[in-house]
Amino acid sequence: MQIGNFGFYSQNNLNVWKEKTNISQNLETSSKFNKDSSVQNTNEDKEKNKNKNKNTQNINGKELEADEVQYVRELESIDRNVKAHEAAHIAAGAGVVSGGASYGYTRGPDGKMYATSGEVPISIKKGSTPEETIQNARQIVAAAMAPADPSPQDYKVAASAMQMESQARTEQAQERAKENEELLKKQEEQKQQEDKKTFFNDKKREYALQIYTQNQSAYQPRVEIAG
Repeated sequence: MQIGNFGFYSQNNLNVWKEKTNISQNLETSSKFNKDSSVQNTNEDKEKNKNKNKNTQNINGKELEADEVQYVRELESIDRNVKAHEAAHIAAGAGVVSGGASYGYTRGPDGKMYATSGEVPISIKKGSTPEETIQNARQIVAAAMAPADPSPQDYKVAASAMQMESQARTEQAQERAKENEELLKKQEEQKQQEDKKTFFNDKKREYALQIYTQNQSAYQPRVEIAG
């Protein structure tokens, strides 16, 4: 199972950027066509282009317009948040996180790739004992809920781990009940053996006393009178 954030970059923003990209490509195609059809530009057109260039900003070696710069800044922020989110999972998931983070990327208007989603593999498995399962489940919950802004997937993983812990506690209670039953049975058997031993000892003492009494009754001392 995976934990992470699969939707930092909203679909609305992505659609807007796609629309922006399509518009740019159409403008570029139109520009090429105009260049082929008209070799000369008027001085007025050159002046307009010069003024337009004053409103652009160089980002990562590309001249971007104000709205494109805004998208870049947003993507930079998302990239930081995504990576911090996944790092929190890994830091809190010792023993249950089974690998490093993987990211989904979005290309910005500056041509750079930005992480806009991420995930961390996590192992949800039972332990060899209910106690070990409970420990694993708690570690999974800690890893899933470690980021400051857990995603819906994180909550889902945490819920699965809590259910696993609940089942392990039921198994633990059943095992303890069985152990107590076996202990009581063993104690009862020991008591029966002790009672039986005491009974035989009492019988032995009673028999010994009976024999002694009989011997005492049958014994007649001989008395000789010297004369």
